[in-house]
Amino acid sequence: MKTPKRMEPLVRDGLITEVLRPLKSGKEAEVYVVVSEGEVRCAKVYKEANKRGFHKQALYQEGRKVRNSRQARAMEKSTSYGRKQQEAAWQTAEVDALYRLAAVDVRVPKPYNFVEGVLLMELITDVNGAAAPRLNDLELTSEQALEYHKILVTEVVKMLCAGIIHGDLSEYNILVDEHGPVIIDLPQAVDAAANNNAAKMLERDVDNLAAYFGRFAPALLTTQYGKEIWKLYESGSLHPAIELTGRFKSSTQKADVKSIMREINDVREEAMLRKERLNPTRVNPNKRPYD
Repeated sequence: MKTPKRMEPLVRDGLITEVLRPLKSGKEAEVYVVVSEGEVRCAKVYKEANKRGFHKQALYQEGRKVRNSRQARAMEKSTSYGRKQQEAAWQTAEVDALYRLAAVDVRVPKPYNFVEGVLLMELITDVNGAAAPRLNDLELTSEQALEYHKILVTEVVKMLCAGIIHGDLSEYNILVDEHGPVIIDLPQAVDAAANNNAAKMLERDVDNLAAYFGRFAPALLTTQYGKEIWKLYESGSLHPAIELTGRFKSSTQKADVKSIMREINDVREEAMLRKERLNPTRVNPNKRPYD
């Protein structure tokens, strides 16, 4: 087939030797099956910002680090340079997440290269070597649903231990090969420690899994793995091998407002006394320093 324009530089540089066929077109990118370094791989070509269907970038980009303060200021002011840097940050987020997650054995496609908005990565295949199906395309038994759900919740925990939340996890961005589920599509990946929406996004990801697998194994519909995982994460108790229960008990203890206000007033009075001792004439101009 004809080489897409965005992939021409990679063909010229020898990173891609042949474009075989289109694989899928999504809201953020188009994916092609290619030959690279003698292997069949896939090339993800990110769409330009004005051609994407994903309109909630700001929600996901909160807390993402940039190279320097100039870039941060430009992105904040949404200048032409800032929009360009914001677009680059959006694209490289998936690349960075894939490398970090592959390093801790999360089942994601192996990344190979990223050049000018094109990500070269592993092609996930089925037992026959064809592109692996999405989870949504499969009909599952109750036993398979419970097994895949357990695997994916474990992967979510491993991701969070690496500081990453998928942010848009569902049956539509999970592939299934002969070894089980593989998580894909991570350009909206969230920094768990830096994004104020992290807890909600994690819970939504996990709830999406429960809702989908609950079609085949209804017992999953009453689980609360998301809340349980986040509580463990916040307390510093989360680790990849942790045994989860799927149950969560929220605190019913009411805050002692009177005690809290007493503590606030005590701290305020102490601060005023300290300030008066350091500069008595400034606190009370009518009081002489040695009174």
